Parts: sequence; C-alpha cells; structure tokens
Amino acid sequence: MSEFRIHHDVNELLSLLHVRGGDGAEGYIDLLQKHRTPYVTTTVSAHSAKVKLAEFSKTPEDFLRKYEELKSKNVRNLDPLLYLLSKLCEDKEMLQLLQQNAKERSESSANTTSTTTTSYTLPQTSTKMSMQELDELRKKLGNVTASSNAPLPAEVTRKMLRDKHNKKNPAQPNPVFPNWVYDRPALLGDFITSPAPPADPAAAIGLLPLPAQEQALVEDLLFVLVGVDGRDITAQPVLGRQNRSFIVDSTLDMSIKELVNRILPVASYYSTITRFIEEKSSFEYGQVNHALTAAMRTLMKEYLILVTQLEHLQRQGLLSLQKLWFYIQPTMRTMEILASIASSVDKGECMGGATLSLLHDRTFNYTGDSQAQELCLYLTKAASVPYFEILEKWIYRGIIKDPYSEFMVEEHELQKEKIQEDYNDKYWDQRYTIVQHRIPSFLQKMADKILSTGKYLNVVRECGRDVTCPDAREVLYTLKERAYVEQIEKSYNYASKVLLAFLMEEKELVLRLRSIKHYFLMDKGDFFVHFMDLTEEELKKPVDDIVPPRLEALLELALRMSTANTDPFKDDLKIDLMPHDVITQLLRVLAIETKQEKAIINADPADAALSGLEAFSFDYIVKWPLSLIINRKALTRYQMLFRHIFYCKHVERLLCNVWISNKDFKLYSLQCAKWFAAAFALRQRMLNFVQNIQYYMMFEVMEPTWHIMENNLKTASNIDDVLCHHTSFLDNCLKDCMLTNPELLRIFSKLMSVCVMYTNAMQRFTQSMRLERLSLEQGAVDGPPTAEETEKKRLTTKLLAEHADTLQSEASFEATISKFDSNFSTLLLDLLDKLSIYSTNDCEHSMISIIYRLDFNGFYTERLEKMAIERSQKASA
Repeated sequence: MSEFRIHHDVNELLSLLHVRGGDGAEGYIDLLQKHRTPYVTTTVSAHSAKVKLAEFSKTPEDFLRKYEELKSKNVRNLDPLLYLLSKLCEDKEMLQLLQQNAKERSESSANTTSTTTTSYTLPQTSTKMSMQELDELRKKLGNVTASSNAPLPAEVTRKMLRDKHNKKNPAQPNPVFPNWVYDRPALLGDFITSPAPPADPAAAIGLLPLPAQEQALVEDLLFVLVGVDGRDITAQPVLGRQNRSFIVDSTLDMSIKELVNRILPVASYYSTITRFIEEKSSFEYGQVNHALTAAMRTLMKEYLILVTQLEHLQRQGLLSLQKLWFYIQPTMRTMEILASIASSVDKGECMGGATLSLLHDRTFNYTGDSQAQELCLYLTKAASVPYFEILEKWIYRGIIKDPYSEFMVEEHELQKEKIQEDYNDKYWDQRYTIVQHRIPSFLQKMADKILSTGKYLNVVRECGRDVTCPDAREVLYTLKERAYVEQIEKSYNYASKVLLAFLMEEKELVLRLRSIKHYFLMDKGDFFVHFMDLTEEELKKPVDDIVPPRLEALLELALRMSTANTDPFKDDLKIDLMPHDVITQLLRVLAIETKQEKAIINADPADAALSGLEAFSFDYIVKWPLSLIINRKALTRYQMLFRHIFYCKHVERLLCNVWISNKDFKLYSLQCAKWFAAAFALRQRMLNFVQNIQYYMMFEVMEPTWHIMENNLKTASNIDDVLCHHTSFLDNCLKDCMLTNPELLRIFSKLMSVCVMYTNAMQRFTQSMRLERLSLEQGAVDGPPTAEETEKKRLTTKLLAEHADTLQSEASFEATISKFDSNFSTLLLDLLDKLSIYSTNDCEHSMISIIYRLDFNGFYTERLEKMAIERSQKASA
C-alpha cells in the first residue's frame, strides 16, 4: 500500500469515527508505517477469520449469507477485511471504544435522521386491520424494499454507461443497437413468459400411463432445455438477477417428477447464460465482456448441437428419461460453471479488468478439477484478448486506446504548459493514473511498471519522436504469469532507457541543473558581487517603484561582465518580484497538498509595503519535457533557498559597510573608545554569525548534497529515480538550511532583523557625525594651509571629539549598543540551544556543525549547559 493510500484511508477513518484532537492523522500514519509488514492474507487465515466472526455474530446465517454474496461479486480485499475484523473481536478494549463511539455518533445524528426517515402510520394494535389497510401497507413496504434492493433495469444501466462514455469521449460516441433488438423478446433465445392458459383437468398428464407420461415429459424437457415452455413444464418470470424456476404439473408421477427436477437446473443455467449473453453483448458493457459473451456463445453452440441430437433420438423413439439424464450429465457441469460466472459478473457489475480478475480467480480456484479449470482458462484467454491489445499499445508505444474505460490506466485532460504556472500542478502524477478496480488480479504486482512504461514512452512521443519497443510481442494470458511479466519487464527497461537518454543527452538535464545551481544557489560569486553592486540602489526602493525592465537590463549587464557569460542557458534566467516576503513564500511551499493551500495562495499580500530586496527573486524558463523534473514545485524550492541566501548576503554587505564607515572614528578622542569598542565587537560577532551561517549553508549543506545528487543521477535507471533524487536534494537543502522548521526559522529571522536594525542605527550615527564634521569645517579654502588654517583644523578636531562625547551622552548610545548586544546574544543562545535539541533528539546531525562554528572557542558552552540543566529539571518536575 502506497503512503498516499495510507494517508487517504487514515483520514477517511478519522472522519467516519468523528475523531478529533490528539496527534491527528500524522501520528497514526507514523505508527502504521513503523508496524507495516508484507503480510498477505492466506486462504486458511481468511477461513478461520470467517468462522470466528460467525461465532461472534448474533445472526451467523445472515453473516455467512452476506459474505457469500460479496464473494460472488468478487469484492476486493474482502478476506483482509475479515482478518482485521477478527482481530478487533479479540481486543475487548477496542470493542468497547468502538461501541462507545458508535453510541455517541448515533446520539449526535439522532435529530438529523429523524427528519429524513420516512415514517408510516400504523393502525392501533387494539383494532383489527382490514384487508384494504393490509394491502396498502404491503404495497408501501414493497415499494421501499424494491427501491432499495432492486437492480436497475437493463435499459437504464445501458443508458447510464452510454452517457458516461459519451461525456468522457464526446468525439467518439458509443455505437448503439437499434431498439427492435431489445423490444422483440423472441430474438433473445430465453423463455417468453406469458399468462398460462387454464389447465384442462380432463387432459392432466397424471391420468396417462407411465410410458406416456415419460414420453410427454421428454418432449417437454427438450423444449425447456432450449428456452421454450413445454405443455406440462412452464418457466416462472424472473426479477432482476434471480435464477429461473419452473412449475411442473402436480399430477405427474413422483418417480418421473423426481428425475425431471434433476434435469431442470440445466434449463435454469441455460436461461441465466442466455440472458447474460444478450445483455453483456451490448457495446456499453465493454470489449472484455463482449469477448466473454462471444466465447460463451461458442460453448452454447455445442450445447445446442447436443440438444438437437437428443431431439433426433427422441423422434426415432430411442430417447427415454433415463437416457436423457445420462446424455445431459457431461454438459451439466459446464453449464453450471458458465451460469456461475455469468451470475458473478452480473452481480458484481464487472467490466474490463474486474471481469478478468474474477475469471482468473475462478481458474485458480478450480485447481484439481482439470475439466473446470480448462473451461475457465478458455474463457479467460478469450476475454483477455481485447484487454491485452490495449495493454500492448500502452507498453509498446505509449498510446491509450480505451473506448469503453476498461483499462487499468486512465487518461486525464491536462495541459503540460501549466506545469510552469501552477504551484500544485501534478501533470506527471495526474495525466495518467491507475484505477484500482480495473487492474486484473494477475497484473496487480506489475501495475506500477505498466503505468510508468507507457508514461515514459508517451513523454517521448509528445516531443515529436515516434518510439516503438523493439522487443514487442503479442501478450497472451497464461497460468504461468512469468510469460507476460517478462514482456512487461522488457518494455519497461526499454522505455526507461529511451526517456532517460532523451533527457540526459538530447535535452542536457544535468547541464540545466548546473545552470540553475549557478544562480539560485549563488554558485557564481563574481556575478553576484557585480549584480548586487549594480542593483543596490534600485532594490532599496519600494517594490511598486521598481521598474522591472531596468532590473532586467542590469541583470543582463552583470551576466555579460562575469564568468556567467560562458553559461549557454543564461538567457533563461529572469527577474521575479514576488508579491510576498520570504517567510510567506515558505508557508506557501509548506502548504502545498494540504487543506490550507487554497487559503494561503489566495491570501492578500501584507499591508506593509515590501522593499525590492524583500520581494526580489530569480525565475527560470524551463520547457517541456524538462519541466517534468524542473517543475514549479522544484523552482519554488530553489527560489526559497535563493531568497534565504540572498538576504544573508545583503545583511553581510550591510555589516561590511558599517565596518567601512567606522574608519571615520579614528579621528575621535579616546574618551569614546569604550562604547566604540563595544559597538565594533558586536558588529564583528554579527558578521561572524552571518558569514558562518552562509558558509554552513553553501559548503556544508548544498555542495555535498549536490555532489550526492549528481552521483545518483549517473546511476539512475529511470525518470522516476531522477525525480526522486532531485526532490530529495531540494528537500534536504531546505531542511538543513532550517527552512522547514518554523521554530528555528522564527529565531533566525529575528537575528537577521536585529543585525539590520543595528546597521541602520550605526549608519545613522555615522551620518550625523559626518554632518557635524562638515558643518565645523565650513569656511576652509583651497590651496596650501596657512598657520591660521592649521590651528583652525586642530580646534575643529578637538570640538568634534568633544561633540561626539556630548552626542553619546545625549543619545544614550552606549545603552543602545548594550541593548542590541543583549538581544543578539539572547537570540543566538536560543538558536544554539534549539539546534542542540534537534541534533540530539531528531538526529539532525548536520545542524550540529553550526554550533561548532559559532561556539568554536567554548564561549557559549557554559550558558548552553546551564540551559540544558534547567530544561531537564523542568521535564523531571
């Protein structure tokens, strides 16, 4: 069972049981994944589970009857369900919880059910019911029962199937038989039931001598065996899927009547088979059922030949009732099997793969009965021919031609261009999907490979290349599954090889990924330095004031004047100004395939105006079929990583600019040294933090993970492996860069904010100092300094130093720096503490290297140990 299937089933179960709170679906899914085993329910375990449940049930007969009914319909996973229920019966605590849950749900829904339940007024029990009231009550009960249990009429079913097909394929409507085919009952070959004429008491067959009774009954039986009522044996009307029953003249001798009743089941089988053939031969029921009915017609011809031969003997007076019973014996078993298969297909409403599953299971169930198994094998081979023709076109050419929706793979109308537009487009996953109930049981293990084989070939075909598997051979049904399994394996290997070579060699997938790495993972250092120098002033503006063509021109200039100029795919790089900041984009990524996705995607952007730096990102043009790998989901992950690193680079540049501007402080008096030293030390700690975080992300996360992905791509055998390795690379990068943990991300975001606020404060202070200096230096003239000008410059410097002390006193600069230091240290300790927890408890060992880098000299060790002790004390308390 796939992980998606477990997700779906757990959520459905929680919804049915109205379970709220707790760990939610994820907790149960993790438990199921840990305890999942490849256990397959055996026939023995299913039988013992059935016996156990029958003993546990209050009405064992009803339970067994329902089980046989479901079994006859070939319901999937019935035996595993029985095994699960038997285990639940053994767990008394679980039974009590389920009973309590059922009671609560019934009480909560009592009001709604009372309003929707149909009620009938019964007369008081103290009075007798009249015949008219009794008939009315019987009609009402009959209507309710019929409406809930009776099958739909054949013409209604055909119309529903026809409408469903025409809706799916409006260009190819279903062919339809003319109405007279169904309106003339004499054409069907089954009994034509009509009101029987009143019997003539004087001509009762019981009054005749035994030889005459026998001859009359032989003649009647020969008529009944081919679907025609006899004089003394008449067929009863049937409702829905009931078996045909017969009425035999009550005056008949008991010995003859007993023998007649032994032969009549053959006539009932004939009626069931004939009705099945006539109904399922319609186009609406698909090619598999049509092929099955054609095979049954062939067998019925042999049966009719036998009856014709018996009629010839009867005309010669050589056929007695005993001889008829003798001659009909070999055919009786065949007719019974055919009728059983017809009833099961009809009751289960089987089409396509479901019909083949039923036939395959019957073939295996008759192991030990060679005649019955040979018969079922013949039917399965005949019915599987159209299904295997569809299969051959799919696995050999990547084409689906399934006019009656019988094949296990279903095609959906999706546009491949949208894979670059939507965050949650699933072209690769949803264009072709597996329909579980259409998978024949003998192809269940190969279903995923069959799906992948056709998908691989289809992608190459959509790129304008006609591909056909060189090992294409006719696929035939056989009890030895290895025969067609080998064919599917060969076609799968060929399709994998063709698509992989097409993407890797002709479409240069690896070079494309390297090109993306250059820009989104900031691989080209000189390009980014040059680009950030060119766009610094432009990106400081609010995003609404930025002119995108100007940014595009600056990007083009930076590309042409750096080593990125050698990249053949550089023209596919584009500028993208996002409508949200990096945190919101992260939430959009994390919300993909969740209930919150639509709400987050449709949410209005933040009220505060974004700056160009906050909104800036790269985008990349990827064309089909490379967009299967580099789809919108992957590009969104790349954008997330890029914006994270880009913002760190921006903060680093701000801190470096502070370091440059601090050079002016050399002119000031030593009285400022104390608070200057504190500010410079804090700046250096911030710079050390940002640079080490960048080094960790780029050289300890992205580069090693990238090399692992590149090596994996060299050994990939199919496109699904490539998708898996690429997605794994991006997911590992996001996780190790702390972008999938909201708690770490929140702390990191606050640290970056403190750094930016510090740089802004320092730049404002430096700017004010420069303005003061310029105002004191006004009046200076060009030319060689005179003695007077030299003295004036000395006084200016002295006044500037004194003014700096005054400014410091007035603005409480020392207290401001101390507050920045305190906030930064607290947040940094919090980050290191959380990283220590995750690296220990969640085995995120890569994150522990951040601790070693930031705490390289043990400066924070003592405080971290103290925090760990306090945490353990709280946990024990």
